Formats: sequence, C-alpha cells, structure tokens
Amino acid sequence: MTTETKVKPPTWFWIVSILALLWNLTGAMAYVGQAYMSVEDLAALSEAERTLFETQPAWVTGAFAVAVWGGTLGCIFLLLRKKWAKPIFIISLIGIIAQMSYSFFMSNSFEVYGPGGLVMPIMVLIIGIALILFSNKGIRKQWLT
Repeated sequence: MTTETKVKPPTWFWIVSILALLWNLTGAMAYVGQAYMSVEDLAALSEAERTLFETQPAWVTGAFAVAVWGGTLGCIFLLLRKKWAKPIFIISLIGIIAQMSYSFFMSNSFEVYGPGGLVMPIMVLIIGIALILFSNKGIRKQWLT
C-alpha cells in the first residue's frame, strides 16, 4: 500500500488562486455580456464599435469562451489542488491567443479603440502565461496532485 503525503501549499498560493479565480470570473462575465448583448446595448455603441462587433466571426467568440471558461475551470482545479489545472490553463491560453490574433492582425480593433485598446489584451496574455507557470510550480512543489 502506498501512502501519498500531501504538501501543504503556503498561504500566498491560496491568495493567488482566489484572485485568479476572481479575474477569470470577471472575464466570464464580460463574455456573457458580449455573447448576449441586447439590442439596446448594441445601439449604445459607436458606429465603429458596432461594426467591429457585428463583423466579428463566430470562432472569435468561441475562442473567447474557451479562454475565460478554461481559465475559470483551471482556477477551480487550483483551489481543489489538482494537476488538471495546468492542461486546462494551456487550453485557455490557446483560446486567448486565437482571440488576440484576430484582434491584433485581422480586425481594425486598435483603430476603433486606440492605443489604450492594447493594455487589456496584453494583460490577459501575461496572466494566462503566468497561470500556466503558477500551476507548473504547484505541480513541482507537490501542492497539486
């Protein structure tokens, strides 16, 4: 019979995991808000923003869903101390990259939103990568099993 000793993660592990979950839940709320945008909300957008929204391909919305729901699920796995967090975060990062590729290279989103439109996508990308590294550290330190 083998006995598995669980290594207790430090307090900062829990703090980072909870903050990451809150971050991803915020992204999930943004996804729901975009995916189910009302006619009134759409009408409130500028013409350029409305055109950008209406011409966005379905695969970009799908990539957004994979990114935020994958990130949320990955954070839940962190809180459950499961190794599954890492591959789920990798899938989430693929969604982020797909979504950002459209924004950066296939649309005029930066013409519509200006240079400030770069801040959030870059933050999302950095946090997506950081969560993979964080879960990898959790696996290495045996905080995740």
